[in-house]
Amino acid sequence: MPRSQETIDLLLTRRSVKPFTMAAPGPDASQLEAILRAGARVPDHGKLAPWRFIIFKDDARGAFGEVLKARFAQVEPAANEDRLALEAGRLLQAPVVVAVISRIVPSRKAPEWEQRLSAGASCQNMLVAATALGFASCWLTEWYSYDEEIARALGLGESERVAGFIYFGSQTLPNEERERPVLADICTEWKPA
Repeated sequence: MPRSQETIDLLLTRRSVKPFTMAAPGPDASQLEAILRAGARVPDHGKLAPWRFIIFKDDARGAFGEVLKARFAQVEPAANEDRLALEAGRLLQAPVVVAVISRIVPSRKAPEWEQRLSAGASCQNMLVAATALGFASCWLTEWYSYDEEIARALGLGESERVAGFIYFGSQTLPNEERERPVLADICTEWKPA
């Protein structure tokens, strides 16, 4: 198997970029296809594809923002106009947004937990693919990821839930490194008793 220091460097330096700092351009059709293909190439016990993708681009971002705004006004009737405008503009922060939907497929081989983990792996693969293509990206779950009315607006089935909204765009500010866990604090080596 070929070695790639470039891949290791990418994994060790990739980081999320806040959507409100993103700008156009986002991935074009072929780049987005590559990102989605990477998202579909993850560990998947039983070949169940326990995830699917909802793509928001162009006018769909603003239209879905209006759905978010209307629902937030119901959930938080005291919300002021600034907050409602924030909800309406959420998906407008990046040129392309993909909702990754975790879906449980009945299986004797692959428990629900494994299927949920596969959806998380899908999100991570998309982040890495976007970074490799030169784009900024961010995986978010906000209130609307857990709201039943928004789930209906997304057309989610009974066994589906949002794993996250992945924002893709171009970076406008340099990344600042953040503190990472010290490996000695999070790693142990198992030894027989």
